[in-house]
Amino acid sequence: MTAKDLYTFQPSKIVMYSVDWCADCRRAKSFFQLNNIPVLEVNVDKDEQAASFVRKVNSGNRVVPTIIFPDGDILTEPSEAQLAEKLEL
Repeated sequence: MTAKDLYTFQPSKIVMYSVDWCADCRRAKSFFQLNNIPVLEVNVDKDEQAASFVRKVNSGNRVVPTIIFPDGDILTEPSEAQLAEKLEL
């Protein structure tokens, strides 16, 4: 992991805060893999600071996946269509 990309609203690469057991997280991860888009994945079950950051981003709720883009955009629980639109695919 690149420390400078964690817990920030403007990482240098896409950061996805997720958990292993979440179907929406697995779907988003698969979308990125199928489209060869590198993502820094952070498991909020294993990183309390990440869980706290996700709650800060989502008005106190621990909602995953929360995806932060280098341009400062944030998508929470996005559909594949929303990801494709954001990434202009």
